[in-house]
Amino acid sequence: MTRSRNNIVITSIGILFLFGGFLGVILTGSSGISPRQVFGAIFGTGDVSSFVSTIVLQTRLPMALGAVASGIALSIAGLMMQTLFHNPLAGPSVLGISSGGSFGVALVMMTALNSAGVLSSDFLPFISILAAIAGSLATIALLYLFSTFLKSGVSLIIVGLMLSYLFSSGISLLNYFAKADEIRSFVMWGLGSFSGLRLNTSLILLVTVLLASLPALWYIKPLNALLINERYAESVGYSVRKLRGSILLMSGLMVALPTAFCGPIGFIGLVVPHICRLLYNTSNHSVLLPASILFGAAVTLLCTFVSVIPSGSFGIIPINVITPCIGVPMILYLLLKRNKLLYF
Repeated sequence: MTRSRNNIVITSIGILFLFGGFLGVILTGSSGISPRQVFGAIFGTGDVSSFVSTIVLQTRLPMALGAVASGIALSIAGLMMQTLFHNPLAGPSVLGISSGGSFGVALVMMTALNSAGVLSSDFLPFISILAAIAGSLATIALLYLFSTFLKSGVSLIIVGLMLSYLFSSGISLLNYFAKADEIRSFVMWGLGSFSGLRLNTSLILLVTVLLASLPALWYIKPLNALLINERYAESVGYSVRKLRGSILLMSGLMVALPTAFCGPIGFIGLVVPHICRLLYNTSNHSVLLPASILFGAAVTLLCTFVSVIPSGSFGIIPINVITPCIGVPMILYLLLKRNKLLYF
């Protein structure tokens, strides 16, 4: 089978997984809603009760849309970071952006704001989103500032790790003084979940991610140049320092968006780019970027579907419990089959 035909087959399978995962999420639940009722609620056809419409339109559909948006954002961020730093272990959590967002939420949930009763109001989701965005953007700003002084990508990774440790220390300190119910609320947020999304917020997240993804198409050639080495990228006309800063800002934004709306979602940004490299057997970003978008959404939907299967008796399992269980076997299988991890 030629490479082009192989790529078509793999892409077709990815599309099937994408649609299958989406259907699995919107059709699965503990409410006993039939597929006909689900599609009636979505498309406004048939005689559908308000209860069914609420379940489908305000719980199941937002979960599916949130999974798609988060998978796309985190996979793009992971691919760009791994190429920028020439590090197969680089991912959305390495630079401390997720930790910065978590620290912002911890400040809101476990400080005087909670004692003042702000978090018991209907504004809790909105306040948490703002806090996560503020923490993530502050971290991105610090990293961008350091990137203007540091010449080495490895040094920037070290800075990100130090920021991550600093934020983790701050969260631990807040945990030490917080009440038990405050700690539980923050821990549940930190496990990651799409179940808290509503239709309007999931659509905002999806549209924002799709718009933010468009500039990534311009980075295909620069990323291919960086993949060879920084000296080659300079020789073909790219300023590595400016390129590093712009890629850092974009990938940071891609991490900040799902973190703010859904909590820190782990493993997706790390594992999906490797899955795409191994499946397509290439390092060309003109293939890897759209493949990461497709399989990022598909893998995240698959994990979300698995998380909602036992919802009748145990509730929805946090997404960060499922992502390693799905991702690790996929990577191990592909590694054993190909016996290598490509192009680093």
